[in-house]
Amino acid sequence: MKNALAPTTLSLTALLLSCSIHQPETFADIRKDHVTPEATAYDRDDTTLKIVAEKSIAAFTQDKPPVLEGPYLGQESPGLNPKSFAPGVVNTEYRELGGFFTPDMKEFYLVREGGVHKEFSLVVFKNKNHQWQESFVMPRIGRPIIAPDGKTMHLGNKYMERIESGWSEVKSLGPVFEREDWGIMRLSASAKGTYVFDDYKNGDVIRISTLKDGKRQAPKLMDSVINTGKWTAHPFIAPDESYLIWDSEREEGYGKSDLYISFRLKDDSWGTAINLGEKINTDASEGGAFVTADGKYFFFTRNMNPDNYENVDIFWVDAMLLKSLRPQL
Repeated sequence: MKNALAPTTLSLTALLLSCSIHQPETFADIRKDHVTPEATAYDRDDTTLKIVAEKSIAAFTQDKPPVLEGPYLGQESPGLNPKSFAPGVVNTEYRELGGFFTPDMKEFYLVREGGVHKEFSLVVFKNKNHQWQESFVMPRIGRPIIAPDGKTMHLGNKYMERIESGWSEVKSLGPVFEREDWGIMRLSASAKGTYVFDDYKNGDVIRISTLKDGKRQAPKLMDSVINTGKWTAHPFIAPDESYLIWDSEREEGYGKSDLYISFRLKDDSWGTAINLGEKINTDASEGGAFVTADGKYFFFTRNMNPDNYENVDIFWVDAMLLKSLRPQL
């Protein structure tokens, strides 16, 4: 009897040894929970081995990262109610913020901090061979965001250019923007080359700089439609300059920083700031707006605990929510 059963016992034992790092419980605990007093000695041992093996295999399988295939990292459309973007893959118990896709939708960038990333780090998911794979890019500089042409990544008062091997070295936008008395976190560009950027060193304001006859114009403060409230920051200008989204803490808001939108009027002025509403804004903080180049989805960052910033996640929602707020001009 022993010889006939030995191969089964050895194979299970070998499997257990290979999976032992994932063993969820002790042998004694499993035997106590799953074996009846009437079982024979062999039944008890074999049952124990089988149960541990099954649990170890399950744990081993769960530890493997899921295979991500299809558009938007294989995620189902969120509809008009914001959802966490790729929970367990993009979003974790740590900090994830500033998510954006490149215009060709083949790369998704975000900033991580926590776990293996001891400092804020720029990471990317790339679609290779029809599967999304994550990799580290570099330590974070500014609040990264892609330009509409996909050839420039803005990093506050610096930038990188797309090259064949990936991205160029970090370059300066020059003395007009790289000033000691300005604190630029995020600079967003339109397809026309207009820059809209924040400044935390001068009362949390947003400035704008246009191109005229190919020449960069001196940045100007945007008017009080935009620059009202506290912590006004992280602007996103639409590629066609038809709207501007930013975050700010205002008296009429839902809590801390809320997301607001202003639509461009026929006279080229900016319309009244519109709070994005209770579907987007909570009693915590929301910010870091981005709309995909295909115009389908709106991404933003949400602090998951109003009392601290230990867990920050990236959310997405159908961009029709933004279009529904546009006044009839």
